[in-house]
Amino acid sequence: MSDRFYSVEQVAEHLGLHVRTVRNYVRDGRLPAIRIGKQYRIAHEDLETFTGRPMPAPDDGTVVRQRHTEVSSIVEIEDVDSRTVDRLTSLLMTAAAGRGPGERPLRIETVHDRDRARLKVIVLGGVADTARLLDCMEAVLAS
Repeated sequence: MSDRFYSVEQVAEHLGLHVRTVRNYVRDGRLPAIRIGKQYRIAHEDLETFTGRPMPAPDDGTVVRQRHTEVSSIVEIEDVDSRTVDRLTSLLMTAAAGRGPGERPLRIETVHDRDRARLKVIVLGGVADTARLLDCMEAVLAS
């Protein structure tokens, strides 16, 4: 068992999430953590279990930053039936889950308003990945 622990801020940065989101995961019990004073610490093994991926061994504290570009996209689709919503949602979740080690995560949220037959899709990710995802969405909608 490793004695390496991460702060909520470190986990948020590593996963590309907002600090509040990580805190909510901890408070909801989805991400185990130890409370030390007023702060949470997340064990290396718990973080690996949560993500379902091995986490790279922490460095000696030296931070090497690489430039990256991220896109925030909101797609609103009107007059969409439940079957199309299911197809799109499956496509989006598969794309988000199918990321390889070292690839930046795609974060995707969907909201379906059945009464108004509307679907809102929010995508956060790299420029090329987002463009490919939007092309796939367009293909599903055109069929």
